[in-house]
Amino acid sequence: MPQRGRPQLVVMARWPVPGRCKRRLAVGLGARRAAAVQARLTAHVLAAARDSRQRAGLASAAEWPELVLAVDGLAGRGARRWGRALGAERVRLQGGGALGVRLRRQVQRARVEGAWAVVVVGSDLPELAAADLLEAFESLERVPLVLGPARDGGYWLIGLAGAALAEAGEGAARLFAGHRARIPWGGAQVLSHTLAAAAAAGLSWQLLAERGDLDRPEDLRAWR
Repeated sequence: MPQRGRPQLVVMARWPVPGRCKRRLAVGLGARRAAAVQARLTAHVLAAARDSRQRAGLASAAEWPELVLAVDGLAGRGARRWGRALGAERVRLQGGGALGVRLRRQVQRARVEGAWAVVVVGSDLPELAAADLLEAFESLERVPLVLGPARDGGYWLIGLAGAALAEAGEGAARLFAGHRARIPWGGAQVLSHTLAAAAAAGLSWQLLAERGDLDRPEDLRAWR
């Protein structure tokens, strides 16, 4: 059996500087408090990621998913310093483009680096638990695509392995570009468009539990 490359767990995170993150939240809380919430959320997601690897029960740390922080809003040495402080093994920049372009870029990098699977997750998930991430990787042992549905019609996690990972790297990129119609990033039909693209590509999938992002002041009521 050919050796499988180490899987990757990629956390998409924006540098929490006032006025440049969580702008919808800042309308009600102010820029400084919104940035503080963003920093706390990012730390929470990284903590869940570290916890998931320790709970996996793998024989050695070399089998754990590599924890990668994909940074937006900060570059070079500063991004690497932030990633080390959060416990990431490696830091890369998200790069430019719409969300679909940046997501696909992370998947392509993982594929080129030889990972047998990649899970990409956002950093504004107060409900995220280590068990969610473990379930994502366990699902990828059985199906090529796993998605975490978000309450707003998008998804909070996407994981790819096998055929889905190859598809994302070969230029068709249906999962991020859409099938017949472009995926309306930021809208309420992102998940449905993604599933339609997966079906058109002949990919089976597994859905995780529904989770909510923290984008607006009213979302804070569920996070105490």
